[in-house]
Amino acid sequence: MEPTLLMLFPAMLRAQWRYVAQRQEQINEIRLRNGKPILVYEGGREYFLDEEGEYTCEIARARNMNGEEIAAILEHACDYSLYAFEEELRRGFLTVEGGHRIGICGQIIPEEGGGVRAIKSVSSMNIRVSHEVWGVSDAVLPWIYHSGRIRNVLILSPPGCGKTTLLRDLIRQISDGNAWDGGRTVGVVDERCEIAAGCLGRHNNRVGMRTDVMDACPKTTGIGLLLRSMAPQVIAVDEIGSREDMDALKEAAVSGCSILATAHGADVSDIRRRFPELMKDSFFELFVVLEKRNGRCLVKSILEEGRC
Repeated sequence: MEPTLLMLFPAMLRAQWRYVAQRQEQINEIRLRNGKPILVYEGGREYFLDEEGEYTCEIARARNMNGEEIAAILEHACDYSLYAFEEELRRGFLTVEGGHRIGICGQIIPEEGGGVRAIKSVSSMNIRVSHEVWGVSDAVLPWIYHSGRIRNVLILSPPGCGKTTLLRDLIRQISDGNAWDGGRTVGVVDERCEIAAGCLGRHNNRVGMRTDVMDACPKTTGIGLLLRSMAPQVIAVDEIGSREDMDALKEAAVSGCSILATAHGADVSDIRRRFPELMKDSFFELFVVLEKRNGRCLVKSILEEGRC
């Protein structure tokens, strides 16, 4: 079976991308820019692609991307119907089969009120390769249960250290049930379609049998919709960072939900300093701090509120 990454590319280009696709499990991102070298990020390192589609560290051997190929890849990713994916593209990204996400840059066509009506003449792409790691949350699970309930948990790390991967596996295990607890109903607000990787009503990533997902929805809106329509026991969101996010989570907690969330931060003190609104009132009861060491994403520390 072909790697799902290879299927992102039109048939006429697949020979040039076969080597990269075979390394799907190791690759984090592929950066394509019109008239500039192709860059692949793997294990914390940056590689160019040569004319044969293989890695090179020599800029003189690097193959430049061209606008026609970028346009062809986008057309193929949209199943040759850009209009059908208009809503996704105006947000600047598209989630595709396999859970991979294609971010785009180009010429913005504004709409009245300051929004984006469309993005045309796409000049750059960032293909973020989806990775599911089953069991990555095993070490965290015993900490999140306390006196028969799930604690409010905040997962912290700098970018690229596995916050979303850990959150996704926690959602799956809480939803399906695990050695510590039976399954619970989980509501996910997947604002950037990275947790469940929804595409046309189908979720590419496994997030559990008792999980309901609001795709491509702002966190504040999605939390309210889930509370009114799906009666979740747990609500999960990725990358909180505003007072509005926190207010919505507190409303969910008052309604009886436990909270799973992530945020960018090196450690708890960093978050306390930069986002005091998120941290007041001791709302979060458990902090899971991640780091990257020797190219691997690891749990650096698990801290209980009052001890950090």
